[in-house]
Amino acid sequence: MTIQLLFFARLRETFGRTAEELPLPDGCVTVADLLEVLRARGGDWAAELAVGKSFRIAVDQMLADADARLAEGSEVAIFPPVTGG
Repeated sequence: MTIQLLFFARLRETFGRTAEELPLPDGCVTVADLLEVLRARGGDWAAELAVGKSFRIAVDQMLADADARLAEGSEVAIFPPVTGG
């Protein structure tokens, strides 16, 4: 399965990209699985997406938690939390 990843704000700057198409390994079917794949890249990926680090995930433009399922062609956005007034 292949998904489209989108990165916003500080994550876009840190990772040096706004988007990428990512073929997922067999068995990678949830947001939690995806995060493990990305953390395995090491360096900034492991640091910025570490457990306890503040970021949000949306799957197909809906906020999602770790057990959200991914599907072929899913759009997954990763972004820092937004505050404002």
